Amino acid sequence: MTGATLHGMLLRCAPLFALVALIVAITLLAGMADAVTVRRVILSLVNVVAVIGLYIFMGNSGVLNFSSVGFMAIGAYVAALLTMPANAKGMFLPDLPGWLMAAELPALAGPFLGGAVCAAVALVVGLPIMRLSGIAAAIATFSLMFICYIVLGNWTSLTGGQISLMGLKSYVGLWTACGFAVGAIAIAFAYQETRWALALRASREDPVAAAACGLRVAALRLGAFVLGAFVCGVGGALYGHFQGTLRVESFYLDPTFLLVTMLVVGGMRSLTGAVVGCLVISLLTELLRLVEVGVPVPGTGITLGTAAGFGDVVLAALMLLILIFRPNGITGGREVLGKLAGSGGQK
Repeated sequence: MTGATLHGMLLRCAPLFALVALIVAITLLAGMADAVTVRRVILSLVNVVAVIGLYIFMGNSGVLNFSSVGFMAIGAYVAALLTMPANAKGMFLPDLPGWLMAAELPALAGPFLGGAVCAAVALVVGLPIMRLSGIAAAIATFSLMFICYIVLGNWTSLTGGQISLMGLKSYVGLWTACGFAVGAIAIAFAYQETRWALALRASREDPVAAAACGLRVAALRLGAFVLGAFVCGVGGALYGHFQGTLRVESFYLDPTFLLVTMLVVGGMRSLTGAVVGCLVISLLTELLRLVEVGVPVPGTGITLGTAAGFGDVVLAALMLLILIFRPNGITGGREVLGKLAGSGGQK
């Protein structure tokens, strides 16, 4: 490998290095903060994993996707069932099959197995869905999320239904979340640099012309859908083990629209947009939460607060403004240091 080739590869990977540095810097700063801030940062990093999973398919294909939270739920429950202690399963899920009741794998195996199951499910359900486009595909993915919610919420013998599962192993700390976020960024970046992702983005711009050139658009979409489902499943498993409890209500409409908002606000056509959008919305959500609770004005004895639901209204208005005035999001669909890498953004 010549020096020029190595230099070109390093420049090409400049966006990856910049995003990894950003995540590590946030983790280092959070390590010096109080416990409440640490928990908020961990949750933000877990959301980064989930939003990147959404980006892998939605950003590269241009197809609106509402199913990511459904895959998060599957990943969370699979990881929980395979890693929970047998005594906890016996208390909350007495009707489990014997082999599943006895299974107690290492905690860190949970996210990967949960992601693998999500990838398998995505492969099966994606075969017909990936042939759809436009509003039909969006409705299909929304229906898939709804099916996951209904099945998990009513399969009492396997998931506990509407009750909360407790006793999950708590291992998702600050640096664990950082490591998985960095891993998700690396997976998404490696994928978007492949010829399959380039072909998929070409179909995003003009699906008719792409099909006329011989590109198998449905197959390209399916590959991204499966990979994105894997990453979302990992994010769901991390979320469950971070909270320590699982409830099917945690994987429904609110997180679905929150993840889509994060991606759209940041810029759905770039990995940088996915990461930046997640971090910005996480910060804004926390500030709005503090405002809803009430912020005391020093020296006055006055507490400024807003009505419940104010934060949701602001987020919805922000997304509307982004769509109107900056439809490509905060990053404009470009990668950080994209010009340095010689691309200026995605092609």
